[in-house]
Amino acid sequence: RCMQLKKLVDENTNALHNLKKADEPAPVGNYDQRKEEEEKLLLKLSLQLQKLVLVLDQDNGTMNYAVGEERQKDPQTGDENGEEDESEDEESSEEEDSEETDDEDEDKLLDDPNVKECIAVGNFNAQQEGDLTFTKGEVLLIHDKKADGWWVAENSKGERGLVPRTYLAVHNDDVDSQEQSEEHIEVVDETADGTEIKKRTDSHWSAVRRAIAENDTVEVLATIGAVPAGFRQSTLSQLLEEGNQFRASYFLQPELTPSQLAFKDLVWNSDKNTIYPRPTRVSLIVTLCSCKMIPLPGVSIQVLSRHVRLCLFDGNRVLSNIHAVRATWQPKNPQTWTFSPRVTGILPSLLDGDCFVRSNSLSSDIGILFELGITYIRNSTGDRGELSCGWAFLKLFTSNGMPVPSKMYELLLNGGTPYERGVEVDPSISRRAGSGVFHQFITLKKQPVLVVKLRSLSVQSRDILNLLPETLIGSMCYIHLLIFYRQILGDALLKDRISTQSTELICNPILATFPQLVDQPDLMDALRSAWADRERTLKRSEKRDQEFLKSLFVLVYHDSVFPLLQSTFLPDYKWAEEESEASRWKVIADFLEKSRENDGALQYLLSSENTHKAFDIAELSYDFLGETRKNNPGV
Repeated sequence: RCMQLKKLVDENTNALHNLKKADEPAPVGNYDQRKEEEEKLLLKLSLQLQKLVLVLDQDNGTMNYAVGEERQKDPQTGDENGEEDESEDEESSEEEDSEETDDEDEDKLLDDPNVKECIAVGNFNAQQEGDLTFTKGEVLLIHDKKADGWWVAENSKGERGLVPRTYLAVHNDDVDSQEQSEEHIEVVDETADGTEIKKRTDSHWSAVRRAIAENDTVEVLATIGAVPAGFRQSTLSQLLEEGNQFRASYFLQPELTPSQLAFKDLVWNSDKNTIYPRPTRVSLIVTLCSCKMIPLPGVSIQVLSRHVRLCLFDGNRVLSNIHAVRATWQPKNPQTWTFSPRVTGILPSLLDGDCFVRSNSLSSDIGILFELGITYIRNSTGDRGELSCGWAFLKLFTSNGMPVPSKMYELLLNGGTPYERGVEVDPSISRRAGSGVFHQFITLKKQPVLVVKLRSLSVQSRDILNLLPETLIGSMCYIHLLIFYRQILGDALLKDRISTQSTELICNPILATFPQLVDQPDLMDALRSAWADRERTLKRSEKRDQEFLKSLFVLVYHDSVFPLLQSTFLPDYKWAEEESEASRWKVIADFLEKSRENDGALQYLLSSENTHKAFDIAELSYDFLGETRKNNPGV
């Protein structure tokens, strides 16, 4: 049996050796390093199997010798002494062999999935968020033994996290804990056996680690049949929770040049009295059409939101903000999600399936990462969470560096996280499939897919997109509001500043507060609705006057969303909370109606019935240098 396993390991090693990066279905970060690590693991496994074969052969030889000795009984003393000497030699050789194989046996026992309790053989301090700190002699309960050597463990306090395998040994209840504490092993940057800890260098690894560490929740849901085995904690939602660097408000801020003496993506055109358009390597419109054959969750969880999160991705790092589009579905066909391209009127921008995508990244592996997700609540415990129902990657450039054609794409969804390979969303579909061609065809039809369309840009659309920041993803329905913000930003930073060396605060409520709006879709809808009402009253000549439109936009902004940002009646924005979303929209709708009736927000602001937050200078002042330092701590 060991020889058969060794042969299979050698075959996998040869196949891995012949594998090339171009064979991967999607870009893989640190490909050579990961391939080398896999080859080392297979080589180690092959050597262990070889040693096990030798040990088993020695055991068989020893047993045969002992049987022959029992059959040959000689009453002579000399023969007995000879046999005793031989038996002593045999015992000593067996002891030497056992010492050599003790470590191997302990490693095998430690890797046994049935062995759950382990004891720490050294002190370990958490390197990153998601690690579990422990001390020597502490007993840990292992929940998941990952192949990369970082296992999900739980201590006696119920705290969970990732721990390095090389710090652990099998816990033996018969061994006195006092004897174990007599030996002092100091572990700082090395493991207990002297092996250095393998550092994780992947960008955004902390979010991936959190998704893995919290994977027990998904395993519980999969065990009770609530979700398929390929579902995971959402990687992109974890990134959004980490801070501001993956939100649209971060990418709206102007970017400084390396010299920090000018703006990289904001240049003034004095001839046309506006900012220069900035063409980028990636500038396109992607339309989310539908999602088909998405597995249904069980009755034990309640789905609060079905949505798609998308961002620019190179196989290792997220290169843009993470944009979310909410899906709709019909009770008669719950496995199909649909979107609403070309949102107009009062439909929320969160449903807009038309998204603009811009980037100036030179990466040859750049593409769009789509992650299908559901926000849920468990009926039994009330716990909330967000699960990934699968992901797909659409590469934007061919191997020759040419842009992929603008057309409809039907993308098969992968299970697991974007950093995993070979995981199916619902493995039960493949298990039930037959071996015939017809059965394989039917199985393929049952696989979950995402249907998207890349649209070519007209000259007018390209000119509009070129006024946006170099890197940004957003909804097409409020792109005109973003352009107004960029033009006002150019006026304040480039046209109206007394000196380009001045770093004084700029009094401009729009520049100070507009980035907050982009991260709150309902307030963007309020501004979009208020602007649409005012735009319908304009004459044709007024619509062609850009300076007039900018000044009018400032008035609309002050009469609509600016007072709402400071109102105490408006609850904080929370994703996929129906009660919070309803109460927020009621406050927004009531305010917009009163503002229309009173021809402005002044009467509402002066009313004693309404209360607002305490005044903060940040409401009115824009500190572009402070924003730059906040987004880039090294500046």
